Amino acid sequence: MKHLLLTGVSGFLGWNVGRARPDGWRITGVAGAHPVEVPGVTVRRCDLTRYADLKELFREVRPDAVLHAAALSDPNRCQQEPELSRRVNLEASVTLAGLCGDAGIPCVFTSTDLVFDGQQAPYAEDAAPCPVNRYGEHKMLAEIAMRERGPRLCVCRLPLMYGNPGPVAKSFLQPLAAALRAGRPAKLFTDEFRTPADARDVAVGLFLALDALPPLLHLGGPERLSRFEFGRLVAELVGAERTLVQGCRQTEVPMAAARPPDVALDSRRAFALGYAPAAPKAALPRLLKDAPA
Repeated sequence: MKHLLLTGVSGFLGWNVGRARPDGWRITGVAGAHPVEVPGVTVRRCDLTRYADLKELFREVRPDAVLHAAALSDPNRCQQEPELSRRVNLEASVTLAGLCGDAGIPCVFTSTDLVFDGQQAPYAEDAAPCPVNRYGEHKMLAEIAMRERGPRLCVCRLPLMYGNPGPVAKSFLQPLAAALRAGRPAKLFTDEFRTPADARDVAVGLFLALDALPPLLHLGGPERLSRFEFGRLVAELVGAERTLVQGCRQTEVPMAAARPPDVALDSRRAFALGYAPAAPKAALPRLLKDAPA
């Protein structure tokens, strides 16, 4: 069996990737402060920002490939703590790419739709990045620098994700559904558009990317939706009044990080590889059934 080193195994995406393990792979997952149990995955603790620790982990694990899902992904926190964002999202990523390059193994890097400024959606892989916040900037710089260090690199830009976050991480979906079931209103942006996807489907897409190893791939969902439209769909599916979901504009909510208005991804290249994310209306019923009331 081939051996995959998966970073961020305790995070929202990493936990779903660990559970999506296809036949032929065994996985060593890397966790930071919050190790978790994932069936069939060996979990190791490692601080990815410490080069010596990461190099020793490579020496012990001897992976055949790396899937780098660890990130500091809260744009507001990245804006407020730029040095931490740089260490985690940029410097640790470049170190990983260098170790993969030295070992001659492939690396799949999870980037973001927030590398774009939201002015010319939908974005295909050949669109020029132009981030408007620190998180997007550091991901963009990591894409560039990792390519120089690790030639067998596949960058996967990911959309807004929803789904089962696992025992440690969080997703916006479950608190939103709980609020609506309790009759509490929710304010959501009418002027922020994404192509949301279930993290479970994105995880499958990442393994497709690892197999095909294109230089760059977008793994967006099949529909362009505003957060407001997504919330109205959740309300409908949990049997709540749709009017509980109230629209607002990005400028009405003070945030540390600027938000691009429309970063819908054009994912036709991934669809051609067999990536088939479910539309939210098809994916959400299962997730909402399992969500706490």
